[in-house]
Amino acid sequence: MGEVSRIALTPGEPAGIGPDLCLFLAQQSHSVELVIVTDPAILVERAASRKIPLRLRTFDERASPQRSEAGELAVLPVVTAVPSCAGSLDPRNARHVLKTLDLAVRGCMENCFAALVTGPVHKGIINDAGIPFTGHTEYLRDRTGAQQAVMMLVTEGLRVALATTHIPLAAVSQSLDQHQLEQTLRILDISLRRYFGISKPHLLVSGLNPHAGEGGHLGHEEIDIIAPALETVRAEGLRISGPLPADTLFTPKYLAQADAVVTMYHDQGLPVLKYIGFGRAVNITLGLPIIRTSVDHGTALELAGRGEINTGSIHAALDCAVNMATHARRDA
Repeated sequence: MGEVSRIALTPGEPAGIGPDLCLFLAQQSHSVELVIVTDPAILVERAASRKIPLRLRTFDERASPQRSEAGELAVLPVVTAVPSCAGSLDPRNARHVLKTLDLAVRGCMENCFAALVTGPVHKGIINDAGIPFTGHTEYLRDRTGAQQAVMMLVTEGLRVALATTHIPLAAVSQSLDQHQLEQTLRILDISLRRYFGISKPHLLVSGLNPHAGEGGHLGHEEIDIIAPALETVRAEGLRISGPLPADTLFTPKYLAQADAVVTMYHDQGLPVLKYIGFGRAVNITLGLPIIRTSVDHGTALELAGRGEINTGSIHAALDCAVNMATHARRDA
């Protein structure tokens, strides 16, 4: 019998479908100990509303890890400021959401947890509470002290990483930086080797402008920033193709030879990936000193506690976290 890993899971926004996803995960056994970082009262209330049988036990980090059994969840308690109502946002619980992340991150940094899986948060309500928040990626980067984090989404047959993340489209051009792009490519290369077992990753990199700038006629970012960054990391031994036009990059001719694609902004690459695998895709934060995976969807407030929910992404996120932790342990 192999070593049992512990995986922390933060449900995210307590009024959203994150608690429901935890309940659905609990309906089957797992090869790891799954620890939910949340207010137990939320799980109890949500289980009652869905008429799902549930046993809770308080997580004890001093005990030996044990595989999660069907119908049971281990909980690391974090009480909400006010009772949470499914489907109804309350800014008073914004700090609860961030505290669950902080405790889970600390557990990962202290090697109590092998990885972190996160449920969907509601960025707007956290900001409404007076807390500047652009997303998990940036928050976890700052909390772990990482210099740079890279957002990558994965579904069957496709991995897409981003050069910039949650910023307005109008800010993308001035946000592109040669050094930062070089670091993104290095982080992606290292991560594919360490966590996915790919010995010599081949990366495709898009341009920013239509036709990858058309030799400067449709923009100069490819000439001034992207191409020099690619030349620098090629000289270090990375396998890179690009900059390529984004409208033809996602075709079998190119993807058949690639291990990952890097696009310059959020909505340049992710619509393609989500078209292929929405509801089954995984959001991964690379460049952190911890493993973090997440679902590919939002809080779905209208489904919380009552609607039919696609659980494909949370299962994929958990499986991905376990597999990444296994690869990392082998390479350690």
